[in-house]
Amino acid sequence: MISDDDFFGLLERIAERGNPGRSVPIHVGASMRCDDYGAFGLAFKSAPDLLSSYARVERFGKVVTSIANFRVERSGPSVFMEVIQGRDRRLGLKMTNELALAAAMSISREVSNDDFSLIAVHLMSDRPTNTGIYLEHFRCPIHFGADRDALEVMTTVASRANRLSDEGMSKFFEIHLDSQLRQINDTSELERRILDQIGEALSEGVPTLAQVAGRMGMSSRTLQRRLSAEGLAYQDLVLDARKTLSEQLLKRTDYALAEIAFLTGFSDQSTFTRAFKRWHGQTPASYRRGA
Repeated sequence: MISDDDFFGLLERIAERGNPGRSVPIHVGASMRCDDYGAFGLAFKSAPDLLSSYARVERFGKVVTSIANFRVERSGPSVFMEVIQGRDRRLGLKMTNELALAAAMSISREVSNDDFSLIAVHLMSDRPTNTGIYLEHFRCPIHFGADRDALEVMTTVASRANRLSDEGMSKFFEIHLDSQLRQINDTSELERRILDQIGEALSEGVPTLAQVAGRMGMSSRTLQRRLSAEGLAYQDLVLDARKTLSEQLLKRTDYALAEIAFLTGFSDQSTFTRAFKRWHGQTPASYRRGA
């Protein structure tokens, strides 16, 4: 592994050379094949169907990279392969997410029995001057300035059998990847795990550090020591979790503001509104209309 900061910096220096440099992630992602990912790639292509392949990406992505990991979300007739958003929204991370989606498209096409096609690609990046390489690779509508970085696939397409599906091989590589996953130091994942725990508990009120530590199977002292080692403050993570969850609920649901206030750990709607205005300089209602 190399540091994420070095990788982001490399992509940003390439992008400074102009539009051809800005599209390098798509070129790189388009060149990727399952075999480039070792055991992870073999597990991907030996899975029974594309949904199972995506589940392996969600579960074992950390074996390949600590950034640009995915989650799978089903919504009606669609499946979204969505890059989990990092806190740092610098250009290098946006380009990394585009590379990850371009690579996911390449290996999905590689393992599919039939012509693989997408409903759409959703990118948080602004529309570039030249979109030719994007259209050439993804071959579908591309929505720039979206609220997520994701591939959108028809569930019926994702449910088709993979060309090289093999139950025995698939199980073997799952066991192998499980072993690799256990060996990876989870320090870099500490922040994500804490944010997840806080987000799950917010509807019952803001959890204390002791409560989160208990849910994670460690003592308060151990969790505090690990936070300090990474330069993290628990109250900052609580704030981040509330902000992120409120933004997602406003963008992706039609819940009333009072419900969102409750789900993000506020005692009432007016307290939530005041906090949200401090974060964004506008009311939750205005933010939702803009989104």
